[in-house]
Amino acid sequence: MPVAMCHQYCVFADAVVGRVFAALRDAESERRDRLGSSLQRAADAYVVRRGAGRTLVAGYPWFTDWGRDTFIALRGICLAAKRLDLAGEILLEWAGAVSDGMLPNRFADRGDEPEFNAVDASLWYAVAVGEYLQLARPAADMRTRLEAAVRAILDGYAKGTRYRIRADADGLLSAGEPGVQLTWMDARVGDLVVTPRIGKPVEVQALWINALRLASGADEGWGRLADRAAASFRERFWNERGGFLHDVVDVDHERGRVDPSLRPNQILAVGGLPIPLLDGERARRVVDVVEAQLWTPLGLRSLAPGAAGYCAHYRGGPAERDRAYHQGTVWPWLAGAFVLAWLRVHGDTPAAKREARERFVAPLLAHRGEAGLGHVSEVADGAPPHAPGGCPFQAWSLGELIRIARATGAER
Repeated sequence: MPVAMCHQYCVFADAVVGRVFAALRDAESERRDRLGSSLQRAADAYVVRRGAGRTLVAGYPWFTDWGRDTFIALRGICLAAKRLDLAGEILLEWAGAVSDGMLPNRFADRGDEPEFNAVDASLWYAVAVGEYLQLARPAADMRTRLEAAVRAILDGYAKGTRYRIRADADGLLSAGEPGVQLTWMDARVGDLVVTPRIGKPVEVQALWINALRLASGADEGWGRLADRAAASFRERFWNERGGFLHDVVDVDHERGRVDPSLRPNQILAVGGLPIPLLDGERARRVVDVVEAQLWTPLGLRSLAPGAAGYCAHYRGGPAERDRAYHQGTVWPWLAGAFVLAWLRVHGDTPAAKREARERFVAPLLAHRGEAGLGHVSEVADGAPPHAPGGCPFQAWSLGELIRIARATGAER
């Protein structure tokens, strides 16, 4: 074959191959788009059946569906991802489980009684319902059932329920008894509750006031109670010397006694919930201190380095790990509230989003190739290199990553 003809044939063949390749590439891209982003595909693993409805498993391989974890994870896996039908189905499944104002934090296996050992699980549910109703237009019957569940929660908490949970005269929510762990910092070694937090924990107040505000459209009384609680919060939680918020006030129900530990719970008063409790200079100071002392590439430490009881590594047997669980161990789920708080005090501009995406979100996305492939771990060491630990597939860690990936334009 003459050289000229050979050249023409090769050009023709290359063009055909190029068109075939482009067609295959476009078809594969379209198929992947229908499946959603890699984050959305990972989220599907946590959606399971409970009875006739659906719920979210807290993590694999050893968790079941936990109330607190389900409602936190739902905000990213369902609400941020606009999977509103799934969100409604899950919220409705839990609506009938309210007992004396509380939702169970865990349904025990093999038919045992549910465990009502969480002050915050019910409040996370109320917040999730409030956000869902702002996004969706459910049928009247469904709306009625969801609003009734929230009303039962707020009524129960306002009047008083298990474990000395009740609204105090200052409007803030008081909770706790010796030997019972009620907040997400719930590790226990034998009879020792490692971080008991009896009194008025800071993130519980943020959740309480948000739940009241979100429900105030149906009952003005909740709005008045929220006003009183918010004013008390601003007055009683600020630590001027440290430039951040106390972790607990009225410790052990003793008026005026505070726990000034620098912990990440305070970040929910600035960002991560629909209604912030701090603005201006105070909000900026909280974010700056939390970033300087608690931020790591995999989330926030649960206690500042150098504090009494700080544990740099999450390792050892069950007792050693439980002692370290909330004493410096990093929690990726807290990255959600932190990044949203950081954006809020830095102006939420395109430049701020780009910086947050590069500094805070990118390391978490990269982590998805390190432990539970495609997913986000439960915890990590407080000390560098922040080795991941705990459950390698954690729903609320992934859910919060979905929220901040969408907020910063990093979802993929």
